[in-house]
Amino acid sequence: MIDLKREMVDEVHAIKETLQIDGAQITSREVLNVSRNYLSANLSPAAKVKIREARKLVDDTIKKGKVEYGITTGFGKFSDVVIEKKELLKLQRNLIVSHACGVGDEFEAEVVRGMMFLRGVSLAQGHSGVREEVVNLLFKMLEKNIIPVVYQKGSLGASGDLVPLAHIALVMIGEGEAYYKGSKMRGETALSQAGLKPIELQQKEGLALINGTQAMTSLGALAVFDADIILKSADIIAAMTFEALRGIGDVFSPLVHDIRPHKGQKMTASNMRRLISGSQLVSKKQELRVQDPYTLRCIPQIHGASRDAYLYVQNVIDTEINSVTDNPLIFPEEKEIISAGNFHGQPVALALDFLGIAISEIANISERRIERLVNYQLNDFPPFLVKQGGLNSGFMIPQYAAASLVSENKVLAHPASVDSIPSSANQEDHVSMGTIAGRKARTIIENTLDVLAIEYLTVCQALEFREIQKAGEATGAGYKLLREFIPSLEEDRVMYGDIAKAKKLIKSGKLIEVVGKLIGELE
Repeated sequence: MIDLKREMVDEVHAIKETLQIDGAQITSREVLNVSRNYLSANLSPAAKVKIREARKLVDDTIKKGKVEYGITTGFGKFSDVVIEKKELLKLQRNLIVSHACGVGDEFEAEVVRGMMFLRGVSLAQGHSGVREEVVNLLFKMLEKNIIPVVYQKGSLGASGDLVPLAHIALVMIGEGEAYYKGSKMRGETALSQAGLKPIELQQKEGLALINGTQAMTSLGALAVFDADIILKSADIIAAMTFEALRGIGDVFSPLVHDIRPHKGQKMTASNMRRLISGSQLVSKKQELRVQDPYTLRCIPQIHGASRDAYLYVQNVIDTEINSVTDNPLIFPEEKEIISAGNFHGQPVALALDFLGIAISEIANISERRIERLVNYQLNDFPPFLVKQGGLNSGFMIPQYAAASLVSENKVLAHPASVDSIPSSANQEDHVSMGTIAGRKARTIIENTLDVLAIEYLTVCQALEFREIQKAGEATGAGYKLLREFIPSLEEDRVMYGDIAKAKKLIKSGKLIEVVGKLIGELE
């Protein structure tokens, strides 16, 4: 018997490791381990050298009195205003306090940890001109699990995620608020209790801390991980529904998919062949019917298209994780300081909108499969999969809930990136809205997990009206896993807890793990 509390807790035990940042490629898995599993980080000797070289060029620029954006000038529309030398430190502090104007709910700790880590990784590449102390403080805050209070709304995703990143920088200078050891307190207090001190920002450092895409990229890295779980779990649950409805297995033949060789389609078809292998419930063509409805027949084409979108988004996020998105950019070897636009979030914004659309479709087809399971006009099951229908509603209302979530996803899938509102007196005259796209994608993902949980519950109930021992080994294992925690529905009961448990089995990766032990890792 699996221990549900032990295996599926939301708070993952801390990994007792430190990731050394040395300029090598950071993976999305490492971002996940920092965000959710409390991995910490520090600078390698090579990274420290790069940081020092970039800082020296900034210091030389100041000594020579050169005019460089954000170092000796104001910001945005104030880029033409040259700041007196004696005011340059105040300029950096003013930037942070003036930009920290987020609103709405607070970001979850995992998102903020991801933001802090990703900003540190970007600064460590030696193109931002900050001192080692700045990056060290970010990484020390991660190690001590100081979580700045960062509000979800307020970023345009153009000059980077200025507003949310400013709330992290606030804590670094002893302002703002943060969580430490479960309590919310002033930033300075959190640092002090953790044995750390606020930093006084030097020239360029305030700008370097907030000019970047780390809020949307942190959201994206987490979304990509959860989307992968959704796609693999959707194949498993769809295979169970395929069996329950006695689908025609020929549709997964390699002959079909080799002549339309989209990568995601072939991956899904391969998964489905392995998942239904050995099943005696799957039918042959013309045994029961000539052909199946699209929600069964087109699983590879529909799930596969979402997988293709996912692979594109994964590549974008992996690229952004390892990018320098600061402005101006420092090039010590070339002795160049260039003010450009790497902070603009358009690549990530488009990708996260695409991910939201792709995952919405997984919920969409799942809900239609739920309808096929509960609608007695479309199957040979008792209405709503319950004995004594009428007295009992059975799975009538879970389908309602799934339909509601799918409808909400359709609204959320409208792309944020097609919108733009000029800011900073038209200096920043095109913006990405990438962080809005990231927040929407995460909501769509949570909704889709709920829809899949409802299908998982529903199909397990449906399989009990078949000879369950005739199910394939892999799908049978999926059924047995659910039944370890949730009994079949003999008569109406409160079901929201069942949905939550089923969702945890999916989101934790437990369903994928149990099935994978039998048929190998899903594609």
